[in-house]
Amino acid sequence: MDRRRSLPDVLAGGILILIGGAFVAGALGYDRGTPLRMGPGYFPLAAGAIVAALGLAIAVKGLVAGEQITFGTIPWRAVAVLSFAVVFFGFFVRRLGFVPTSLVTALLATLASRHVRPLTAVAVAAGLTAAATLIFVVGLQLRIPWF
Repeated sequence: MDRRRSLPDVLAGGILILIGGAFVAGALGYDRGTPLRMGPGYFPLAAGAIVAALGLAIAVKGLVAGEQITFGTIPWRAVAVLSFAVVFFGFFVRRLGFVPTSLVTALLATLASRHVRPLTAVAVAAGLTAAATLIFVVGLQLRIPWF
């Protein structure tokens, strides 16, 4: 019996299990409440458990019914630019405000692809910034300065 394994699926599943497990572990320190009166730890616990379960399913699929594929070339430019964008947002959101930081972060993220045109990048960044501002600052009333 020829069993095929997919190393990328196993690694991706393992990473998702670690991330989900970290959220579950972090959520255990908070009051979880009940499904009708959720506490601050309820959502991270549920989300972490779902992510870990999906990671387990992906890893098992990679071990049992995976395709024999190898990793392609790693897009180092995208990895570097997206990592920098996340760090930029975390460092500057309180200093510059949510709107300008979100706009610059979205613009940085578009630089990860060589195929995005400047006008498209600006339109996507503006749309994402408007949507994120409406969702997080207006809708969820996060206490983050706009500017």
